[in-house]
Amino acid sequence: MSIPQRPVVIVSNRGPATFTATRNDDDVTTITANRGSGGLVSGLAPLLDSGDARWVAAALSDGDRLAAQFIGNNGSRDINTGTPKVVLQGSDALTQRVDLITMSEREQSSYYDVVSNETLWFIHHGLYDLVRTPGFGPAWWDAWNTYVSINERFAERIAEIAPEGAAVLIQDYHLTLVAETLRPARPDLSLVHFLHTPFAGPDGMRVLPHVARDRMLRSLASHDACGFHTPLWARNFRQCLELFEVEVPNAPRIFNSTLSSDISDIEQTAASQECEVELDRLNQTFNGTQLIVRVDRMELSKNIVRGFEAFDLLLAERPDLRGKVTFLACCYPSRENVPAYRRYREEVEAAADRLNEHWGTSDWQPVHLETNDNYPRSVAALRRYDVLLVNPIRDGLNLVAKEGPAINERSGQLVLSTQAGAWTELSDSAFGINPFDLSATAEALASALDMSPHERADRAAALRRSATARTPDDWLQDQLAASGS
Repeated sequence: MSIPQRPVVIVSNRGPATFTATRNDDDVTTITANRGSGGLVSGLAPLLDSGDARWVAAALSDGDRLAAQFIGNNGSRDINTGTPKVVLQGSDALTQRVDLITMSEREQSSYYDVVSNETLWFIHHGLYDLVRTPGFGPAWWDAWNTYVSINERFAERIAEIAPEGAAVLIQDYHLTLVAETLRPARPDLSLVHFLHTPFAGPDGMRVLPHVARDRMLRSLASHDACGFHTPLWARNFRQCLELFEVEVPNAPRIFNSTLSSDISDIEQTAASQECEVELDRLNQTFNGTQLIVRVDRMELSKNIVRGFEAFDLLLAERPDLRGKVTFLACCYPSRENVPAYRRYREEVEAAADRLNEHWGTSDWQPVHLETNDNYPRSVAALRRYDVLLVNPIRDGLNLVAKEGPAINERSGQLVLSTQAGAWTELSDSAFGINPFDLSATAEALASALDMSPHERADRAAALRRSATARTPDDWLQDQLAASGS
């Protein structure tokens, strides 16, 4: 990692650490900071570790909220030596250079659930059934006002702690309004916003009330640069600025840069004893059958039910595959505070049950649905698959589509939605599908399963090269370059 030319402030909803609190018999509470995982942390945490950055994030859990009381605005330890005593422990990067924004449970529900996940996520991923939803009434506008307030709170904290001339790297759709408050307060800062979701084009953005839509677009356009994972999402943003006639003093630089996981982290998990145990279980359970795998959050845009329906169609059209191929779906619950997500989990479970009831035999269960979050098992499944199905309705990128080919040990093939951002990098070697076309998905699964060993090896090697061509640091350096650092 090259050293940035200016200090950096990273801003995101979810921070680089989770904080847990425990109290012992002597009434001493220990707050422990544990490094988080995922592409965002892999890409940005090296700046934190090197001392070249501060990170501003939301306090999302009870442990986070307690930790926020003992991490000062300047990132220093503030150990309570009275009674009860509190001890803060963890690396200096996590306990001295992370600032946490607190909010009440009501505020978090409005900002995070209602606006960020029930509205903006749905718009950018094209998930609304427009005949029935959405409907923006007084309750939604109350939530929107909270979203505005939380974004202002972030901006105020950044303005307080950012060094002169710092580059501020703001991440994702939760924080689209930060710039409108931060820009006039700190004109010396260089502001970069990176959106990890797709960006809806004008037809999608028209759903959002124009007051909220125009304010959001103006705020995004107030950054020095706006980044997206693919040229398509960048083009959609540019079209929105043009069609809705967004006017700002200086138009932002619009760039695209794809993120990759830290493959060394995944390889470390793959080499762990926990993962070996899970792999042995998979080999014993699925011995003698080819394995179709998916690894996803139980999230509406992931298109899990249609994946099962395509498998159902495959079994109907290919009797020779019955008993010889199994679908392992590692799909863990997500955002269950949102009613639509709870309903979708029920739909996913019902779809798996239908397939098993219809096609299952005394010695073969066609679908194995695992709904508990077991990371070593998910990594083992990525090592073991013969075909990886990644069929989202729309996805900003989709790291699983890159992680699977990077660590798979069976020359596994990838069936990939062309609406996933990762398609731009993997299109030469993946089987591309329209995520709504069940017949095409079934055909792609069949082609991947039927491929000769030589073809599988060549295609898997090409996938691996494409999936590992970029590193998290490449993505970070693109943001720093966009900021002028």
